[in-house]
Amino acid sequence: MSNGQAQRAYKVLKIDELHRMSDTSGIESYYRLTIKTRGGTTLQINVEERDFKAEKTAPILKEKAEEADKILSL
Repeated sequence: MSNGQAQRAYKVLKIDELHRMSDTSGIESYYRLTIKTRGGTTLQINVEERDFKAEKTAPILKEKAEEADKILSL
């Protein structure tokens, strides 16, 4: 494992593309990412299609992973 990976707060395990009916505009697409935190917690986070870019998604995943690990340590 490289040094950069060892410092990461999470690891992406799976990405699913999903679709649902919108209340106003037909069909919406979104992505469900399954991640595993440094502390071993597995989370699923939904990301809207318009936000599914590395520079937008990475901070969201990092924040959720770090918060889950804080809660795990309570």
